[in-house]
Amino acid sequence: MRRAAFSCIGLAFFAFSSTAQASTFRFDTDPFAGTPALTTPGRQIIGGEDFINFSIANDVFSLDPAAFGVSGPVNFVNVAAGNIPATGVNVVVLESFDDDNNPLTPFGAGQAANLIANQITTPGAGFFVYFNQGLDLPRLVFSTDLNDNTADLKVLARMINLNGQTGRNALPNFRAENFEITSTPVPEPSTLTMIALGAIGGARRLLRRKRASIA
Repeated sequence: MRRAAFSCIGLAFFAFSSTAQASTFRFDTDPFAGTPALTTPGRQIIGGEDFINFSIANDVFSLDPAAFGVSGPVNFVNVAAGNIPATGVNVVVLESFDDDNNPLTPFGAGQAANLIANQITTPGAGFFVYFNQGLDLPRLVFSTDLNDNTADLKVLARMINLNGQTGRNALPNFRAENFEITSTPVPEPSTLTMIALGAIGGARRLLRRKRASIA
């Protein structure tokens, strides 16, 4: 019993320590609510994004399929524009920092979306991360159609801690685990912490009962 109790404490401590620094950034509302973007001719790029600190090692973007009209699972690629596959992708991390057709144009969401649309041949909504030259940091963007160079875009987040050369160098580190497309998000770290603390408390009670029975 004592060994089991100590194991429980160990597992709870591991859960506490491994999740304490993780964050889930949840997006589950209509990205174009309150804007005329979808009824206005031509591409509309909507800002008003969240300013966040994102840890590539730990954090997750949680994306609601109903809000964005995107089906899971995450089909992820992290490459330069020319290596994006033609089909089977709904999340792109773009490692290109400029528009090869017009390198003097500051690289923004529209230019990034065009590079992606030039590669993808199957229509479908999706998400991409790119490095904005003017802001000098990466942003997460939703596109109503990754295949369409006139598709409307909604910027969801800018990662203010990944600015400058550090941010550029960090782009290749994004992985599929940084994204989830689900109607049921993973528990927030605070919730997991409470579960871990509850497990520790339960293990301590087991130890006290064991000692009392021995006495």
